[in-house]
Amino acid sequence: MLLRTPRTVTAHTPWRILPSRAHSSHAAPPSFAPTGSTSADTEVPYGDPSLASSAYLPRKDGAPPLTPEEQRATSEAPPLTPRQKRVLERIIRVDQAGELGANYIYYGQHAVLNRGKDKHAADLVQAMWDGEKKHIAAFDKLITQHDVRPTALYPLWKAMAFGLGAGTALMGKRAAMACTEAVETVIGEHYNEQLEQLKKDMPDHPSIPLLEKILTEFRDDELEHLDTAVANESQQAPAYALLSAVIAGGCRWAIGATSRV
Repeated sequence: MLLRTPRTVTAHTPWRILPSRAHSSHAAPPSFAPTGSTSADTEVPYGDPSLASSAYLPRKDGAPPLTPEEQRATSEAPPLTPRQKRVLERIIRVDQAGELGANYIYYGQHAVLNRGKDKHAADLVQAMWDGEKKHIAAFDKLITQHDVRPTALYPLWKAMAFGLGAGTALMGKRAAMACTEAVETVIGEHYNEQLEQLKKDMPDHPSIPLLEKILTEFRDDELEHLDTAVANESQQAPAYALLSAVIAGGCRWAIGATSRV
């Protein structure tokens, strides 16, 4: 299903120098349903039937309907032991909050860059933001299906994420791209850790392999954004090493806080 296998994400080292390479997205720009909104106050995109996430997204007229197995995978909650339930709830709660934050980071960056002269940078951020709208829309469905309590930190994450996005954009395009690189590196690592967790002692229910496919798809999207940031001079940002380390550390702190609150 996935058209691209990303490079392995290892421990974050913000001072590294990566070779820049041309970014090539594996997905077409999304189009949006005429009604509805996500918890990040964004439009809801139509699903791409070739991708796992489409099972949770509206489909355009003429798109193939969900199979009986997909219907079961998206409507039933699997039987779980208390330990399994804690693992699954933590994954979905943290990821839904993380995608909320990602949307607000790009919202803040776009609000600043769209007022400036560098329309290419604004369009670049808009394209990545549109991709994140798919993520939050899918996790809004997952959090309801699995009856997971959302984090109580919604208002804080929205404000902090918008401030991070706007603040780095005010420092210039390179700083905005450094922010994207740092955030997406941490998120890519985190998705890999969650995929390993799902492979351990989970029930035989179609919702679990579907969730694995969605986490893999979203991880690939985040690493596409990371590659885009590097290709657009993220590592030439002022105080790049310090900026990256601070942002990455903040992301890891937010993940820990969201898993508990």
